[in-house]
Amino acid sequence: MLAMQYRFVLPADYDMDIIARRIADKGPLLDDFDGLILKAYLSSRRDTAHAPAAENSYAPFYLWQDSAAMFRFLSGPGFKALTQDLGWPIIQTWAVLDSWFAPDARSARYAACSLNPITPYSDLARLREPIPKTPDLLGWISGFEMVTWHQVKFTLWREATLANTGAADDRRWQVGHIAAPALARPGA
Repeated sequence: MLAMQYRFVLPADYDMDIIARRIADKGPLLDDFDGLILKAYLSSRRDTAHAPAAENSYAPFYLWQDSAAMFRFLSGPGFKALTQDLGWPIIQTWAVLDSWFAPDARSARYAACSLNPITPYSDLARLREPIPKTPDLLGWISGFEMVTWHQVKFTLWREATLANTGAADDRRWQVGHIAAPALARPGA
């Protein structure tokens, strides 16, 4: 499995309702995308009272079954349209070590992501340690990349306050939609 994320930092006066509409309109289009396990449509807003952010951003996070599915998306019309609207992003990818999702993971309203450096000669087996589950944690993905040696920990939450894991480099977002074709649907 592969995790992937790109992030568009938008101007402070950007109309974030454009991003909200984009998520509402485009989100369901990937609900049945073959090879996609999960896509969390994420955004942060400076102007929200509940969970204000330092910047406006659009930063979807993906979990793919394999690189072929990821490439099929990146070479398809949806990603092409995104780049024409917002620009050409830098895409981060990670080899996935493990993931877990609660049955109601699609109800997540907040997400957090931390990147932690992997020090040279460290015990790499420790990277597989699971993220402790709590009642409001709805899912997590753990992975690593070997160019700059970092571990990623992506988490989905019910509440904004719980999405703060305390790491200085944490990024937090609101979840607008979750496409999760490979996860069991509620009531199925």
